[in-house]
Amino acid sequence: MTATQEPLSLQRIVTAQQAAAFARALQQDGVEVAFTNGCFDVLHAGHVAYLEVARAMAGALIVGVNSDASVRRLKGPGRPVVPQEDRARVVAALRAVDRVVIFEEETAASLIELIRPNLYVKGADYADKALPEEPTARAVGARIVLVPLLAGRSTSALIERLRHGGRRPESAESEPAT
Repeated sequence: MTATQEPLSLQRIVTAQQAAAFARALQQDGVEVAFTNGCFDVLHAGHVAYLEVARAMAGALIVGVNSDASVRRLKGPGRPVVPQEDRARVVAALRAVDRVVIFEEETAASLIELIRPNLYVKGADYADKALPEEPTARAVGARIVLVPLLAGRSTSALIERLRHGGRRPESAESEPAT
């Protein structure tokens, strides 16, 4: 990379329309595209493992990252800890990730409708609860895949641990990776 060349991580952050065009081009060449989404507030090993599994299922992986406003609506005041541009860049820097889209909505249903992935991948924490994007994913013909999470890895638990001076709070339980 030269001093004037944009870093690869920034090149991978695209608009929803660019992500959809990227997916269509790959799919026309017979490449399956996976899509997942989340807050990815404080990136940890659980996120990395989840994204690596998602990428291994397809020829390309597009990740939707919730905007700061949507994270606040979903997680409450004090979140996100990391601004959306930084979260998107860190996710985009991962080898498993081909494109990243920041989205404003609380769910990624409109992105799924636009991108039309072959697979929609989420964590296994959704096995026991409703997946808000499921109707849209099914409508566009995406296979829904729930992947196992790394036990004990969650952003909420990590933030709580930091608030307690690095010690695990007595009642900390494993939470979803996002």
